[in-house]
Amino acid sequence: MIAAILLCGMMTAMAQDTPEEFTVATLNVDGLPQKVLVVKVNPDGPGDGGSARIGKYLLQKNYDLMFLQEDFNFHGVISVFLEDDYKMDVWSGDVGVEGRTIDFLHLQNHRFGCDGLMTCWKNDLTVTPAPRVPWQQNFGKFSHANDEMVTKGFRRYEVTLRDGTRIVCYNLHMDASDDWDEEHQNDAKDKAARMAQLVQLKDDVMSQLDTRPIIILGDMNCFYGRDALKAEFIDAINNSGLGTISDVWVELQNNGSYPTDQAQGRGAGETLDKILYINPATGSKIQPIAFTLDETGYMYDEKPLGDHYPLSATFQVVDRKTGIDAVVNEHPTADSEYYNLKGQRITKPQGGIYIERQGEEANKRIIK
Repeated sequence: MIAAILLCGMMTAMAQDTPEEFTVATLNVDGLPQKVLVVKVNPDGPGDGGSARIGKYLLQKNYDLMFLQEDFNFHGVISVFLEDDYKMDVWSGDVGVEGRTIDFLHLQNHRFGCDGLMTCWKNDLTVTPAPRVPWQQNFGKFSHANDEMVTKGFRRYEVTLRDGTRIVCYNLHMDASDDWDEEHQNDAKDKAARMAQLVQLKDDVMSQLDTRPIIILGDMNCFYGRDALKAEFIDAINNSGLGTISDVWVELQNNGSYPTDQAQGRGAGETLDKILYINPATGSKIQPIAFTLDETGYMYDEKPLGDHYPLSATFQVVDRKTGIDAVVNEHPTADSEYYNLKGQRITKPQGGIYIERQGEEANKRIIK
C-alpha cells in the first residue's frame, strides 16, 4: 500500500513537471466567392468542393487553436467537419448580394461588414473573444486588392490552456498588394495602409500587455524586405522593455535572421502569413519548439487547396505563473469588486494580494 501511494505521488509529480504543450495554426482559406452575380471575384478559388477538403484537412491536423482568414462564403462547408471537436467564433458573414440592399449606382460607398476572421479551439480549452476591431486605415476599392470592400481588422482572444496557463492570441488580416502594383512600384499607398495597421495593432497589444504571453497570427501580407514590420512592430516592442517578441519562422527556421531583401526572404521560405509571440517581462513564458509550413500536405490533385499554405507551431510553457497579475498603481473601477484573501470586501486596496471580480470573472492581483 505504501509503495503504491509513493508511486502514485511520483507519477503525479512527474505529470506536474511535464511542460504544457499546445499547437496553433494560421490559414487563409481563400473563401471569397468565385463570382458575385456575373462579376468574377475569385474564379480560381476552392469553391464548395475545395473548401470541404480544407475542412477535412484541418480536422485531420488536430490543432489546438486554429486562426482562419477569408472565411467568407464557404464557412458552413468547412465548419461542418470541425463542429464536434471544436468550439468556434461567431461567423461574421459572407460576401454577396443575397439578403442585402445594395446601391449599385454608388458601389464606391459599399463595404461588406464581414472581416473573414474565424477562430476554432479544442473543446477542452477556455477561450473568451474580445470585440472585433476594424482597421482605421485601408486602401483599394476596385483596385489594389480591393481591401476596402470588406471590413478587415483583428480580434483578440483570452485563452486558458489545459494546465491553467493563460495566454492571449490575436487573429488578423492586413491589407494586400497586387503583384502588378508591386512590380510597377505603384504600391506606396498599400504599404502606408499596412504601416498604419501595424501601428494600430502595436498600440492595442501594448495597451493590454500584462503577465500573459501573446501569440499573433494571421495573413499579415508583409515581407520583412518590403514592409516595416521589423522596425515598426518587432523592434518597437522589444525596445519597450515590457516584453520580447519573435517570429517563430525566423527563430526556428531562419537562424534568427530577419530578411532584409524580399527575394531573399521568399527564397528562405518566408510567407505573407506570420506567427509571432511575445513573452512579457514579468509573468508566464512560452517557447516555440516546432514550426511547419505545409506545402506538401495541403494538396489535392497536385494543386494547393487554396492560395495560402498553412503555418503551424508547437509551443511549450516554460515558466508558468499561477494567474497572479502584477499591477502598478491599480485602482478599483466602477464594475470591479475587491476582496482580501479572507473573503472580506475591500473598497480601496492599498497594497498586497487581492481578488478582483468583474461579473463572473475572478483574478488575483498584486496591488503595489
